[in-house]
Amino acid sequence: MRVYVAGHRGMVGRAIAAGLAARGDEVIARTHAELDLTDQAAVAAFMQDQKPDAVVLAAARVGGIQANNSYPGQFIYENLMIQSNVIHQAHKAGVQQLLFLGSSCIYPRLADQPMREDALLTGTLEPTNEPYAIAKIAGIKMCESYNREYSRDYRSVMPTNLYGPHDNFDLETSHVLPALIRRFHEAKVAGAPEVVIWGTGTPRREFLHVEDMAAASLHVMGLRAEDYARATDPMLSHINVGTGADVSISELAQMIAGVVGYEGAITQDTTKPDGTPRKLMDVSRLGSLGWQASIGLGQGLQDTYRWFLDHQDSFKGHAS
Repeated sequence: MRVYVAGHRGMVGRAIAAGLAARGDEVIARTHAELDLTDQAAVAAFMQDQKPDAVVLAAARVGGIQANNSYPGQFIYENLMIQSNVIHQAHKAGVQQLLFLGSSCIYPRLADQPMREDALLTGTLEPTNEPYAIAKIAGIKMCESYNREYSRDYRSVMPTNLYGPHDNFDLETSHVLPALIRRFHEAKVAGAPEVVIWGTGTPRREFLHVEDMAAASLHVMGLRAEDYARATDPMLSHINVGTGADVSISELAQMIAGVVGYEGAITQDTTKPDGTPRKLMDVSRLGSLGWQASIGLGQGLQDTYRWFLDHQDSFKGHAS
């Protein structure tokens, strides 16, 4: 197939594009300079010109707690525009198959754990990332609405926290795992006596290696329509993607310190926000469809730190 991957330079989009190419598909890609996905006319012209067989929507404005708190308007606007333009213009160009990548932050802040797909829209969202979550919920519902009205095959996958090679290590905008890798590494190099982590360290998070996410995405794309429909519901069609296991932020920090080789103290700044107390995915729906994660967190951290060491020169000048 000819598959347009929106967000091919991002961590997950890059991995999915590589997986598609490895199986023999032709990957269509455009940089932001070549195609601004918030520009409706430009996306329309692109889709009409290329008319791909399928679309993977992995493009998004993303970031950790600090970025979400600092730029809520940008997060909701850019994500809504990207999703609306890509999904609608794919439909107008006759694209029958689309995969939309969301986020585990779509679920209520105090959702029952592990979070099942049917927890969506049952409670209040986490305030620190509500604009981003609202946009992602809109993307799911847009896919479902086009399926219902136009008989499209637009599917949605909701990954837990992703990490791995090509992650964002900018301390202003990164998520917790890559931020901790960089901070522990720099503390080790500088001989710093301690590393201070945000919050109490008690929140629990689940982490999925990006290569597993790419494999899961290709698996979901390849499911027969009848199998996907049997496992989902027309108005609750998204599928969780995760490992089904989580760790506390304190445990994560200790694991990363061990991988990096940092031997100083680890302390908490309890004046900083914790975010959602726990975010563990129920992955039974995806398991029933024949897929499960294969890269453990310990192995994945070592893999990611090796990549960081090989590319750390590119991050200089971006520390907070």
